[in-house]
Amino acid sequence: MPVSPRFRPSTAHATLGPDFYDPVAPARFPMTREVWRDQAAAARMGLDSLTEAEWAAHFARFEPLPGSHPQPLALRYHGHQFRVYNPDLGDGRGFLFAQAFDTIDGRLMDFGTKGSGQTPWSRTADGRLTLKGGVRELLATNMLAAQGVTTSRTFALFETGEALVRGDEPSPTRSSVLTRLSHGHVRIGSFQRFAYLEEPENIEKLARYSLATYYPALSAGESAASVMETLLDAVVSACARLGAQWMAAGFVHGVLNSDNINITGESFDYGPWRWLPIYDPAFTAAYFDQNGLYAYGRQPSTLAWNLTRLAECFLGFCPEDRLTTILAEFQPRFERALVDEFFRRLGLQRTDDESADLGLVTSLYAFLYEARCGFEQVFFDWYGGRLSADRAAAGPLASVYEMHEFRPVRQRILDREPVAGIKLDHAYFKRPSPVTMLIDEVEAIWAPIAERDDWSLLHGKLADVAEMAEAYGAA
Repeated sequence: MPVSPRFRPSTAHATLGPDFYDPVAPARFPMTREVWRDQAAAARMGLDSLTEAEWAAHFARFEPLPGSHPQPLALRYHGHQFRVYNPDLGDGRGFLFAQAFDTIDGRLMDFGTKGSGQTPWSRTADGRLTLKGGVRELLATNMLAAQGVTTSRTFALFETGEALVRGDEPSPTRSSVLTRLSHGHVRIGSFQRFAYLEEPENIEKLARYSLATYYPALSAGESAASVMETLLDAVVSACARLGAQWMAAGFVHGVLNSDNINITGESFDYGPWRWLPIYDPAFTAAYFDQNGLYAYGRQPSTLAWNLTRLAECFLGFCPEDRLTTILAEFQPRFERALVDEFFRRLGLQRTDDESADLGLVTSLYAFLYEARCGFEQVFFDWYGGRLSADRAAAGPLASVYEMHEFRPVRQRILDREPVAGIKLDHAYFKRPSPVTMLIDEVEAIWAPIAERDDWSLLHGKLADVAEMAEAYGAA
C-alpha cells in the first residue's frame, strides 16, 4: 500500500540552500533483512500502511518518500571533538533522507540515517554501521524513551549483508543500516562551520530557520541579534532539561562533542553509551575517554561548555555581555530541571519549597554515594513514595534502606504526595528488580546474535523495556 493520506511530507531543510548540504546517493547493500521497525512511530508519521516490501524500499534502499527530498542530503557541520576543533566533519556515514510532520503534535521530524554509505565527508571511512552498533542504538533509544528522556527514536534497522573490519570489534563483523527519527539534525557544529568559514549570512539564515522551525511558539524581533538571543536562550533551556534527564536516568552519553549536541535539546547519535550500575560521578562510557572528560558527573558542565561554543558563533551579531547573561542561566535552569526529573522518576509531586525539594535530591545523591547500590533499583523501589514503602521493605535493598544515610531521604519521600494516576498495580511493579540496560546485559544480548543468529534475548529485552514504558506512562 502507498503511504497513508495522513503522511505530511516536507523538504524544509532544502530551503536553506546548497551551502548546508550535499546531495548524495545511498549505498547498495547485498542484503536487506529487517531487524526492527517502530510501528507506533510509523503510525504517528502516517507510514503505518507501508507493506514489508515498501518498508525495505524506503528504509533500506532509501527510495524517496513521496513529497519529501528527491535525493538524500549529507549535512555539513564542524565541531569540537574532545575539545579539539575539527573542520573536517559532516555526515560521513549518514544523511537526511526525508522530513515529515508528526500527525499528533505537528512537529517537523527528520528521518536521518546511520550506515547508509559514503559521502563527501567520509574521508577514508567506509560509511557503514556494524550490526552490533545498530542493535546498541536500538537498545539505548528504547530504554531512554521508557525513562522519559528526550531522545531520537530508532525508526528502522536492517541487516545489510556485508563483512566489516573494525578495530574495536572481532572482525569481520556484520553490517546494518539504521534510520533515526529525530526532531531535527541542526547541531551546534552546524553553526560552528559557518563561523569558521566567516559566513555570517549563513549563520543568520540558519538561526532564523532554526527558531522558526523548532521553536515556533517563541517570538523574536526582526533583528538578527534578537533572533539569535532568543534562539540561544531556547537552546540553553533545552540542553539544561536534557542534561537533567540524563542525570536522573543514570545515563552517560559518552561522546558529547559539539557536533553531537542538537539545538532542540534531543539526545541522539549513540556510540559508547553506558548506564550507571551504581552512582559514581567519575563513571565514563568510552574506553578512549581516559581523562573522564565526558564522565557522568561532568555532563552538565560539558553541555554548558558546548553552549558557549554556540554563543561564540553569535558574537558578530550580539553584545557579548548579553550572550554571557543568557549562558549564565544554564546552571540554575539545570538545577531546577534536575529536581523536576528526580521527582518525576520517583513519582512524587513538587512542593512550593524549592530548597526543601532540592534537599531531597542532594540527600538521595549522598545516600547513593555511600550505599553503592543499584542506581535504578532505588528509583524503582520508591516510585510513588509512601505508596511503595512496603514494596521497598520487601525488596532486595531492604537492609540498605536501614542505613543511617537513608533516613533523611526516607522522611523526605514519605512527606511528599505521590503524583496522581501512577500505576503501581501494573505488572512491572510486581518484579523484584527493575529493567536495566547495563553493559554486561548488552553484551549478553549480542553474544547469541553473533554466535548463532539467535535474537530471542534482544526481543525479550525490548518487550521488557516496552512494559517499563507502559508502567511509567512513557509508551
